[in-house]
Parts: sequence; C-alpha cells; structure tokens
Amino acid sequence: MANESSKAGKVAKIVGFSALGLFILICFFKCFYTVSEQRNAVVTQFGQVVKVNTAGFYFKPPWQSVRKVDVTTHGTGIGYVVSETGQNITDTDNGIMITADFNLLNIDFYLEYRVSDPVAYLYNSEEPEQILSNIALANIRTVVSNYKVDEAMTTGKSQIQADVKAAMIKELEAYNIGLSVLNITIQDSAPPTDEVVAAFKAVETAKQKADTAMNEALQYQNQKIPEAEANADAIIRKATANKESRIAEANGQVARFNQMYTEYLKFPLITKRRLFFEKMEEILPGLKVIITSGNTQTVLPLDSFMTINNNTTQPTYYDDSYDNTNTDGYEED
Repeated sequence: MANESSKAGKVAKIVGFSALGLFILICFFKCFYTVSEQRNAVVTQFGQVVKVNTAGFYFKPPWQSVRKVDVTTHGTGIGYVVSETGQNITDTDNGIMITADFNLLNIDFYLEYRVSDPVAYLYNSEEPEQILSNIALANIRTVVSNYKVDEAMTTGKSQIQADVKAAMIKELEAYNIGLSVLNITIQDSAPPTDEVVAAFKAVETAKQKADTAMNEALQYQNQKIPEAEANADAIIRKATANKESRIAEANGQVARFNQMYTEYLKFPLITKRRLFFEKMEEILPGLKVIITSGNTQTVLPLDSFMTINNNTTQPTYYDDSYDNTNTDGYEED
C-alpha cells in the first residue's frame, strides 16, 4: 500500500510539474509577441487601448490582448474588376460616369492607400475599406462631372487625378477611419458602348471640321484685314490730297478775286466791262455778238462779206460810242 501511495504521489508530482510547465509555456507565448516591419500592434486592456507598438519583440501581461494591423501600401481598382485570368473587366455599375457636356464615359481608376492610424482603423468603423471605396467613387463622379468628355479622355487626366485625391484626403480627415490616400491614377477612359464610340467619333470629326473651318476663316480674316486697311489708307490719302488740292484751289481763287477786286477799285468801269465781255464770250461761244449803245438805227447783215474758204466767221461789232474810252478808265472829250 505504501508503495502504491508513493507511486501515486510521484505521478501527481509529474502531472503538477507538467501542468505548471504547460502554464509557463502558455504564459510565455501569450505574454511575449513580435511585430514585423509591415505591421503595427494595438495593445488593449479590458477594452481600452493601452499602446501601439511598431516592429520589435514585446512582453505584455496575460490580461492584455494584441491586434496586429498591416500598414503596408494596398491598391484597389475602381470602375473595374480583375478576372481570374488577370484581365480587367469593366464594372458597369461603378465605371460609367457622366461628364459636364452630358456624355457617358467609361473611366477606370487605381487607388493606392495605407493604414495611417491603426487604432482608428480598428475601432472607428467596421468596414474602413468599403467606406474608402465609397468615398473614392463619390468624389470621382463629382470631379469627372466638372470636365467635358474630350478633356477627361486626354488633357484633363492629370488634373482630374489631383482633384480627386485632394477631395478624398479632405473627406477622409472628416471621417477618421484610419486610412490615407497615397495616389490615385486613371487606368483607362473610353466611351462605354460601340454606339457611343461611333457617336463620339462623329462628334470628334465634326469638331475637327469646325476647327478647320475656323482656321480657314481666321486665315481669310488675316488676309483681308490688311488688304482692307491698305485700301482704307489709300482712300484716306486720296481724300487728304483732294482736300489739300481743293483748299489750294480755293485759296488761289480767293487770291485772284482779291487781285481783281483791287483792280476793280482802281478802274471800276473798265474792269466791269472786261469781266462782262469775258463772261459773255464764255457762255456764248460761236455766236454773233453786236454791241451797241442803243443809238444805231439799222444793222445790216454782213455775213456774206465775212465768208472765207466756205467758213463763216461771226464778227463782233462795237458801237462807235465805246471807242472814245481809253485804257485809263476815263472818256475823251
């Protein structure tokens, strides 16, 4: 009996030591933990966050728990899904956007993000990645709707990416889900269907024709405007010359009139008669003019005596009463 009791005592000691060793091992593995370079460890005690550990080897009491969070860069597609063969397939529910000129556009984005706050990532939301995806999609739709379809497909890509990233950063700060955006890029953009592709090409062709017509119009304008300006300048120069000529002519006539008036003042009667004779000669060319003082009783036709070489010359007759006037403007006795 004593021998059996001693054996039982030894077995009990072995079991006790084994249990103690197992407890020590469990405590060792439970109280010590390591954190890799790609992760952060969030330590909690009775539901409260105690600390956040980066890479290293750590000890914790058994009543504390540790949750490790991957803090490396992750990527996800928006507007497309990756098939089993690795091919990108358009997500028609999320990839079709409407542009500022009311065209539909199939545009795909690739979003790169990482965990910036492990505590907020674990405890501020249940599905932070889904929230991030929703935020990205909402901001993409908003930004793309501010651009025309040709801009979104060509020159506006970089600005769209920058606008989406800035809007997401601002909204993620408000939501505080522990995620941050590193980069977002446009993978591809194209009209969504064959019909839309054909319509888009037709629109682009029409735009090119419009640009061609506008360039031709500008070329015609650039050609005609200098020609019109040259013609206008020639007309102005001609008008200016005509004006100066008229002014000079008028000034000459004024000077002539002033000279004549000066002579008229000296010899009024002679000047008056000379002007009268000159004007009559001007307005009555080739006519027979008979000048008399009114004392002539009879005027005989003298035409037959003035015919020379079958050409009739119309003489001018002066009355004798005018012969007694000398060139000095006074009458002789």
